[in-house]
Amino acid sequence: MTNEKKALLLKYAVCVGIALLITVAVFWSKGFFTDRAAVNIQILSDGFTVSGLLFSLFAGLLYVSGEGAFIGIGYALKNAALAFIPGGRAKMERYADYRERKLGKLKKGSDRCILVTGLVFLSLGILFSVIWYTTFYQPPVG
Repeated sequence: MTNEKKALLLKYAVCVGIALLITVAVFWSKGFFTDRAAVNIQILSDGFTVSGLLFSLFAGLLYVSGEGAFIGIGYALKNAALAFIPGGRAKMERYADYRERKLGKLKKGSDRCILVTGLVFLSLGILFSVIWYTTFYQPPVG
């Protein structure tokens, strides 16, 4: 096995491990499992959906951050901090120069493992929700 494949496998293993920890934390907060199947399916659905959504949304944040979506916020905060430092205004730069410098530093990393893990866990959560709705859900009569 090459070093590249080992590194990719390690990334996926870490992502799945963290997602499983989040899932177990949701199980723990819900009271783990009971003797009723409907409640168990609901807990499984909640656990996998929460970790899947967190990972998917985090992957989205990493993507927009990598595209430079937060450069303006960083520029504003940096200049606000420099305004309170004596002599800091002399270090202020134009936004165009700041943006060009920051876009040159951005690294295009492959965060696909986070997105794939999140989508797999989210699909498991949706699957458990569908099982719960088709098997145990009783609509209110009225």
